[in-house]
Amino acid sequence: MPHGDGHDDAHPHAHGHAHAHGDGHVHAAAGPRNLPLARGAGAGKLLFLDAFSGLAGDMLVAALLDLGVPRAPIDEALAALPIDGYRVRTFDISRSGIVALRFVVDVDAGQPQRRYAAIRGMLEQAPLTDGARALALRAFRILGEAEADVHRIPLEQVHFHEVGAVDSIVDTVACAVALDWLGARVVCSPLPMGRGFIKAQHGILPVPAPATVMALRGVPTVDTASAAELVTPTGACLVAACATSFARWPSMRPERSGWGGGTRELSDRPNLLRVVLGAPDDTASPGAETHTVLEANLDDMSGEVAAYALERALAEGALDAWATPIMMKKGRPAYLLSAVTRRADASAVARSLLAETTTLGVRLRDVRRQERPRRILEVDTEYGRIPLKIADGDDLPPNVAPEHDACRAAALAHAVPLKLVYAAALAAYTAK
Repeated sequence: MPHGDGHDDAHPHAHGHAHAHGDGHVHAAAGPRNLPLARGAGAGKLLFLDAFSGLAGDMLVAALLDLGVPRAPIDEALAALPIDGYRVRTFDISRSGIVALRFVVDVDAGQPQRRYAAIRGMLEQAPLTDGARALALRAFRILGEAEADVHRIPLEQVHFHEVGAVDSIVDTVACAVALDWLGARVVCSPLPMGRGFIKAQHGILPVPAPATVMALRGVPTVDTASAAELVTPTGACLVAACATSFARWPSMRPERSGWGGGTRELSDRPNLLRVVLGAPDDTASPGAETHTVLEANLDDMSGEVAAYALERALAEGALDAWATPIMMKKGRPAYLLSAVTRRADASAVARSLLAETTTLGVRLRDVRRQERPRRILEVDTEYGRIPLKIADGDDLPPNVAPEHDACRAAALAHAVPLKLVYAAALAAYTAK
């Protein structure tokens, strides 16, 4: 039986609340643990995923709701997806005396299997915020690449079975919406790996599942003696997509916490996920490296091919990529291709550089990046709705930048200079 994601008797798409104790008996809830959080309440703060029992997608959604992320934006996003035949339930459970929230997706039988390309298209067209859409797309790409690696097939041919079912799509989108609503920087504890075997559509699989292991490339993991699946593929791809660093406990000043419960009872630990929101402690030690810088020297490749290699690096998860003219031995002109990625994406970006360039090796150097909190705000202009990337919430002057691709599309659609769209977007922000 899965660690977190579970299947019960299914009903058409609807939403409801129920309350059950750890033994399944219905009881009156004591009320929400935390007051609702306003959008962007996590700006400049840390969200720590304390995954002492691992995690699954439904556990993360439940913990974020228990933390105080409101249910309404999640419900609105899910209702807009072109899928049906499911309903969502939330209810309280008690494990080891700790009351936690459960988030359960009941799914009708006969749901279609979906290819990665279909899920990507669904998410690209869904009316989500830019931040939520980017996170959901990133999570499913990580999972799709893991499945492609395991089955030795192209990414576009990947069929999702258990992980591509409606409940996993719902969990992923709900998590993306909740994390985008919060706007905090995510830090995750090293993930505990269980042991044993699970029954899946392809047959009996070892724990951790092969796709889980590949989705966790670059993510710290630790051994346990638990004979159970502690981290599901959905949970793995969400952590790889959203966590910017990993620590057993980050230097922070906790402000509130939330608890999410998994499906099964574990013999050696409470099947719970704790999320903690708090301010970073700037007086503490700087902590471990969070990102990786990749470099390669190229003296036998054209600029056009180098430009394409940078595009592919960005598509594979690089946060930035650039080329610097250099002079190599014997006076040969060359390029230094560089990219910075989250540590979890370093392997994929390195493989991309090796495939797309003539280099025989890529240098990798782990670094720590200090980031400003950021959020996405959409403004209405005479050229349509334009998203802005805003860095604020850290007692520094705000930086506001219109999203280039959206401005470019609006400029082409209205046959106006790009600079006018930029100016209109900034003026709309100033007028708010």
